[in-house]
Amino acid sequence: MTAFFPDIPKIQYGGPRSRNPLEFKHYNPDEVVGDKTMKEHLRFSVVYWHTFTNPLSDPFGAGTALRPWDDGTNSVANAQTRARVAFEFIEKLGAPFYAFHDRDVAPEGRNLKESHANLDAVAKVLKEEQERTGIKLLWGTANLFSNPRYMHGAATSPNFDVFAFAAAQVKKAMEVTHDLGGEGYTFWGGREGYMTLLNTDMKRELDHLGRFLQMAVDYKKQIGFQGTFYIEPKPKEPTKHQYDSDAAACLNFLRTYDLLPHFKLNLETNHATLAGHEMMHEMEVAIGAGALGSIDANTGDYLLGWDTDQFPTNIYLTAQCMLGLLQMGGFTTGGVNFDAKVRRESFEPVDLFHAHIGGMDAFARGLKIAHAIRQDGRFAEFIKDRYSSWDGELGRRVEAGGASFADLEAYILPKGDAAKNPSGRQEMLENLFNDYI
Repeated sequence: MTAFFPDIPKIQYGGPRSRNPLEFKHYNPDEVVGDKTMKEHLRFSVVYWHTFTNPLSDPFGAGTALRPWDDGTNSVANAQTRARVAFEFIEKLGAPFYAFHDRDVAPEGRNLKESHANLDAVAKVLKEEQERTGIKLLWGTANLFSNPRYMHGAATSPNFDVFAFAAAQVKKAMEVTHDLGGEGYTFWGGREGYMTLLNTDMKRELDHLGRFLQMAVDYKKQIGFQGTFYIEPKPKEPTKHQYDSDAAACLNFLRTYDLLPHFKLNLETNHATLAGHEMMHEMEVAIGAGALGSIDANTGDYLLGWDTDQFPTNIYLTAQCMLGLLQMGGFTTGGVNFDAKVRRESFEPVDLFHAHIGGMDAFARGLKIAHAIRQDGRFAEFIKDRYSSWDGELGRRVEAGGASFADLEAYILPKGDAAKNPSGRQEMLENLFNDYI
């Protein structure tokens, strides 16, 4: 078999003192943290689109990526070669999962029938490589945003033929994901939104989107797919307003259309930032609803106002993400999926390794810090004490729905004006978090 990265060995754990940029400093897959190994906790996944098909272009210049294995054509044969490249990379990196869009693994054909055949031809290679390496598919999805047919949306398009085409494309992507043993399937509404309300019937578009997802649930049952369905929030880009704008909006949509039992959320840090939230906020919203399924691991540049999809290196971010995940008991589905791309200036193949090694180390450090915080217990104890006034008999009755305004008035009248509030101790807690870092 051809080696596409002949000068790069399998990435090993070298420890914090290692000076080798092609070794992990903190990610040791077999190291046990709490009750699981790092590999089990983190469930790392490499994305196909940014890693293997992104040319590193931007609005101001052409792509810079040097990819020696790519012959520059949009042929099926080239796509099959790229699939083998992907698995060599993922195998050397040591990630257990990958994720893909249908249109990044296989070229779009002249018509839908040809596109289906192209996808089948590349999926055959993906299956062979999965069997050879043991690497699994975390989730698949359909690209319903790049082709000009989707300029007005896909499931929310005012053009019924576009809606039908999108349904057929998702049907095929679901079948391929199922055949490859995918553990999930993601819906990201890249153009499910609007640029102006002057030409938009929002209620009708949302009804169509709800019906589209209901049909997907029906088809999932029909083919026996056992994987998890995910919705991925993002507030804008490429539209001005997207209907899946943040975790709360997604949950409200899913409840409205009776879809919440069938979906969890796949949350992305950069999308949370664009929504005006921290990733931890989005995670808490999803966790509170029992709907956090998976996370896309990336970050944005706060000085740039768009979705930069940078690799995560911020230890505060990864520690807080892992703290939320540990508090919910860890992943029951999904994983840490690197929906991130190297910078346009990082154009050599080895840069793909540097980027993923750094992100995996950052999350490994975050995992160890989050575990230490939970073991120590001071944050949990502080929060417990802060809400302790609710632990009395009447507080419990209120929480259980067994008290009235009259009960509360009778309780508070003898107490006079107001109870004394304790300090929130924000600065002390921030200092304490720094102690773990």
